[in-house]
Amino acid sequence: MKNSPMTITEKILAAHVGEKTVSPGELIEVRIDLALANDITAPLAIQAFSEIGVQKVFNKNRVVLVPDHFTPAKDIPSAEQCKILREFAKAQRLSHFFEIGQCGIEHVLLPEKGLVLPGELVIGADSHTCTYGGMGAFSTGVGSTDLGAAMATGKLWLKVPESLKFIFYGKINPWVSGKDFILHTIGDIGVDGARYQAMEFCGETIRKLPMSGRFTMANMAIEAGGKNGIMEPDEITLEFIKTRAIRPYKIYRSDRDAHYAEVKEYDVSKIHPLVALPHIPSNVRDVREVGKVEIDQVVIGSCTNGHLDDLRVAGRILKGKKVASSLRLIILPATQEIYRQALKEGLIEIFILAGAAVSTPTCGPCLGGHMGVLAEGERALATTNRNFRGRMGHAGSEVYLSGPAVAAASAIKGRICHPEEVMKKGGKGSRIPGVK
Repeated sequence: MKNSPMTITEKILAAHVGEKTVSPGELIEVRIDLALANDITAPLAIQAFSEIGVQKVFNKNRVVLVPDHFTPAKDIPSAEQCKILREFAKAQRLSHFFEIGQCGIEHVLLPEKGLVLPGELVIGADSHTCTYGGMGAFSTGVGSTDLGAAMATGKLWLKVPESLKFIFYGKINPWVSGKDFILHTIGDIGVDGARYQAMEFCGETIRKLPMSGRFTMANMAIEAGGKNGIMEPDEITLEFIKTRAIRPYKIYRSDRDAHYAEVKEYDVSKIHPLVALPHIPSNVRDVREVGKVEIDQVVIGSCTNGHLDDLRVAGRILKGKKVASSLRLIILPATQEIYRQALKEGLIEIFILAGAAVSTPTCGPCLGGHMGVLAEGERALATTNRNFRGRMGHAGSEVYLSGPAVAAASAIKGRICHPEEVMKKGGKGSRIPGVK
């Protein structure tokens, strides 16, 4: 009997439950390949783990702890949080605990280290765990209690999501990146438009995107309510993991006749650099339609746009220019390796000469933690993934979201602007690195 056609998400879930097929709505207990937590969520997961009464995690090579949100520790409570992780990692002899100096933003660090691979099932006590769908894994965020149970058992209950397909085609405009594609998508379907559904991104445009752009799109699936975001692996994926993979993996692809709850198509030649206005990621406008919005701070970084490609874009725009005296520009490379490579390429010097502050890898200001918290009445433009009220500081502040090109150009002008206002229209460097 022929198996029912399935999407990539359904195939990965079926493989991890030991069945030939699974169907949307079905409740299943899956085997997990990796469990992740950070300095905010791990202490609660560790407490839940301890209450179960088991002595050891299911696999010391498959539980990863990354203190990245409030580190380097900003105060005594955050130092105490990190201490809990450190002591648990030591007691359990975890292979993958990334302390300051080796640390980075978790969702950029894990792919960089080869700890996440295509076809795997990854859970994390962080909503943006869906990032790893950019390399063809099923990854999703869970609560700390669920993670604690998974650390003990190596298993998790979940419901098979319906799948939505998003097809991107057409010529990519200058200064447009994966951040603009996902903002456009969220602007179209809304912040609950993919609630508990798999967002599958495909089409000729996706096949041209570098891994950084793919990770960015999968990362923000949660901002549309998605259970996961995912893309089929291709040559670009395989090139990325060729020197990184630390274990065997399997490639899955959707069947041509797989069922989707809905299919949407986007002509990217109609998508220009975008900005999400406060206080919701779906409040999206073409940057040229935003108007004169003066800003007090620009942040370039986060698990969404702290990749080397993002820093290269910022460097092209900021080279030989100065940050407006009316604002603060904060740049956060997502990992130590990205920081090192940016230093090697001269990007860090460009940023400092322009008047930016460059930080050690941390989530920091993205969640209003530290290294760039906003005061009442202040406005920030950030390459982060959320702009909820009070997200980056005071409830009376405002956060606007964009890609790195708009962010860097706006830092020079002192107001939100199109990169063409500071760079020659269609000139050299207007293409995003890695985009074919």
